[in-house]
Amino acid sequence: MSEKQRNRQQRSGHPGPGRGGPGAMMPGEKAKDFKGTMRNLMDYLKGYMPAIITCLILAVASVVLSVAGPKILGGATDKLFEGVMAMIAGTGSIDLNAIARILIFLGIIYLASALLQYGNSFILNTVANRIGYKMRTEISQKINRLPLSYFDRVSHGDVLSRITNDVDTLTQSLNQSLPQVITSATSVLGALVMMLTINVWMTLITLLIIPLSVIVVTQVVKRSQPFYQKQQKYLGEANGQVEEMYGGHLVVKAFNREEETGKAFNDVNERLYKSAWKSQFFGGIMMPLMNFVGNFGYVLVCVMGGFFTLSGSISVGDIQAFIQYVRNFTQPITQIANASNVMQQTAAAAERVFEFLNEAEEAPDTEQPVSADEVDGSVFFAHVNFGYLPEKTIINDFSAMVEPGQQVAIVGPTGAGKTTMVKLLMRFYDVNDGAILLGGYDVKQFRRGELRGMFGMVLQDTWLYNDTIMENIRYGRLDATDEEVIEAAKAAQADRFIRTLPDGYNMLLNEEASNISAGQKQLLTIARTILSEPKMMILDEATSSVDTRTEIAIQKAMRRLMKNRTSFVIAHRLSTIRDADMILVMRDGDVVETGTHTELLEKGGFYAQLYNSQFESGITA
Repeated sequence: MSEKQRNRQQRSGHPGPGRGGPGAMMPGEKAKDFKGTMRNLMDYLKGYMPAIITCLILAVASVVLSVAGPKILGGATDKLFEGVMAMIAGTGSIDLNAIARILIFLGIIYLASALLQYGNSFILNTVANRIGYKMRTEISQKINRLPLSYFDRVSHGDVLSRITNDVDTLTQSLNQSLPQVITSATSVLGALVMMLTINVWMTLITLLIIPLSVIVVTQVVKRSQPFYQKQQKYLGEANGQVEEMYGGHLVVKAFNREEETGKAFNDVNERLYKSAWKSQFFGGIMMPLMNFVGNFGYVLVCVMGGFFTLSGSISVGDIQAFIQYVRNFTQPITQIANASNVMQQTAAAAERVFEFLNEAEEAPDTEQPVSADEVDGSVFFAHVNFGYLPEKTIINDFSAMVEPGQQVAIVGPTGAGKTTMVKLLMRFYDVNDGAILLGGYDVKQFRRGELRGMFGMVLQDTWLYNDTIMENIRYGRLDATDEEVIEAAKAAQADRFIRTLPDGYNMLLNEEASNISAGQKQLLTIARTILSEPKMMILDEATSSVDTRTEIAIQKAMRRLMKNRTSFVIAHRLSTIRDADMILVMRDGDVVETGTHTELLEKGGFYAQLYNSQFESGITA
């Protein structure tokens, strides 16, 4: 179990292969920079401004046409009212032709408004999907540029939550809330103008609802913003918890920790539930409050309208139109208030996305890289100092010279720094001080991709993906033929067991590759490395999961593979590295002994103690 896993187990009380994400947010933590996040979002949308402006124009045109509707319909009402009164007085009849012309014209107006609104929605939907695609693309590219130290402190589930949940929240808001704000604001302005043309006094009465609406919106938004922030954070933490427990479900069952992991998830889920229901409560209470304010204004208008009608200062048609405009005025205000509430959640999601995109990246590759062809296989560790944390150095002034084609074994107790040296060699991490030279060139003078392409790695922890066995081996060299893949499998002693599986090389591995044994997975990764034909080899407990008989056969194949190639072998079973050209004995980050197997045994030092202790405890080849 790694140190990170042990720390996680100590914190949570259960074993697990990962960590709780940074989505963890202490109760009471305040929301972050809302205004700054919205400014960042506006800057991000600059490239889409022509389309957004087009949508704005279409929305305004659509609303202008729809706002004109009640006034036109009021004309039809007046015609009908005049005809009815004329029939009662016996001086005329209802002019149905005039009413029909008005209604036909009104239908055309509403149809044009609907078509413009459809165009607006179509363009915004396209823009929102493109923005979501761009964000996910940038996040995917960002992942490849982030240092491994970022993933040491952030769970995979939290990263996935930013790609899925947070981006979905953003795109849905842009697709729904943005057009709603545009059309609602235009409707409010248009309705206000039309109401002023009908009756100024009733318009002023209607405007009394605006201060009340502002007070309601301000108070609700003020209280809901922290809960929306927490909701997105806790959602990321819950995803991280689910991801790590699902990935480590075998470990959970092996240690009978189902109850503990269930409690841990319930704790996370409870925090998510509390923040979610509070945010949804404030989101849901907005509409009823705004409807109450709107209806209060509506009652005042009806009373005043009746008074003005009785005094003869306003027509029945104008009253009917004005009442409709009141609805067109108050309802958009309610929609704007509701959209402003949704924007709190949008800001929380955008903040998490931008936080990820603004994370510090790996140092960029050099602009004038050295070609991999210049490497002859020599490696020089020159006074290397390194620590995963700046204040805690674990590799202290490490120096070693490796000649081309040599087999170098790195041994030592757990935590001595053996695997760390390999990570530094491949620039998964950069040294804090000193340098690592390949063929006389600092590893920083190579592009990372070319540098890592020079090494073939077989690690203790295997990695296979959801595809056929053939494609998993071919991952070592994508242009390899089927025959070359089979030859690599034979060299790795994997061909025999592959042919006994259902569908052989075409057998599909599941996502966890749990439909084959751990030893078989190790053989496939060895075959993949053999196929890649690397310049140098790194073997980190490469045969830890195979039986002794298979290990002997693999050792023969690996010796053929390592011939004339510089190779680094990390081993706990010291009997497997007797033939190494150089053995580096590490202890607490320092190289305490160097030499061949025979030389180190004759010294009777730390290596001899390690070697003899393995035989005393029954660990043999």
